[in-house]
Amino acid sequence: MTDFGRLLTAMVTPFNEQLEVDFEKTTQLVDHLIQTGTETLVVAGTTGESPTLSKEEKIALFKHVVQQAKGRAKVIAGTGSNSTQASIELTKKAEEAGVDGIMLVVPYYNKPSQEGLYQHFKAIAESTTLPVMLYNIPGRSAINMNVETILRLAQIPNITSVKEASGDLSAVAVIADKSPADFLVYTGDDKLTLPTLSVGGHGVVSVASHVIGSEMKSMIDAFINGEVKQAAALHQRYLPIFEGLFITSNPVPVKHALNKKGIEVGSVRLPLVPANPQEAQFIEKLLEQ
Repeated sequence: MTDFGRLLTAMVTPFNEQLEVDFEKTTQLVDHLIQTGTETLVVAGTTGESPTLSKEEKIALFKHVVQQAKGRAKVIAGTGSNSTQASIELTKKAEEAGVDGIMLVVPYYNKPSQEGLYQHFKAIAESTTLPVMLYNIPGRSAINMNVETILRLAQIPNITSVKEASGDLSAVAVIADKSPADFLVYTGDDKLTLPTLSVGGHGVVSVASHVIGSEMKSMIDAFINGEVKQAAALHQRYLPIFEGLFITSNPVPVKHALNKKGIEVGSVRLPLVPANPQEAQFIEKLLEQ
């Protein structure tokens, strides 16, 4: 089993002033994330603005991040889309780039049935030898992959984990209990990291780890080591950041926060727009606190 660790970061994609992918800034961001506790980098996911990245940009990012990580952290490539064939093609390119795994989002907009979801993920998994992380996010895909479908998919040997971002802790608990022992459940919501661990989940695919990675690692380690009160205290302390980084569309707030911390990642591509003055002030106060 490939162990992606407990603290994974859904990495933003740094842009230059022309809103082109900035590989120098990407190098700096990769180093920052690894130095602050990130065990696996998730590239070209939602937080990486995948809808506005071209196939060529994604492949270039996969290659660059793998090269820069230099084995210090694993790399998962976001290769899912609402086209099964396009996802298979990008997955093959990601495998050639040397990534350690792929993440496949529930197909958005075309609203397949649960059987359609099963066949979609099965077809992509069978096209690769890489470990597959499923990604359930009904708030963006317009449909929820139900527990039964996830458990069915968990029987496919190289489908090894799920990023469960429905917010349903009962679903997390059931999946953790009923899936094979080596199938891992991650939350996609920072504020549910500790609750997810408490019901049998394994970790988080985080956004907040861009700015409080070391602190999140301390919280996770405290819980794993049985220091539950310490973990709860850290959760309570950082809850305003967990929630505040979603004051507007992700990744607008976290990119603003990174830029303010001196880790230049540029702006966002349309149709996203930068934080307005009120949002910017709110984010900056969060960082000060």
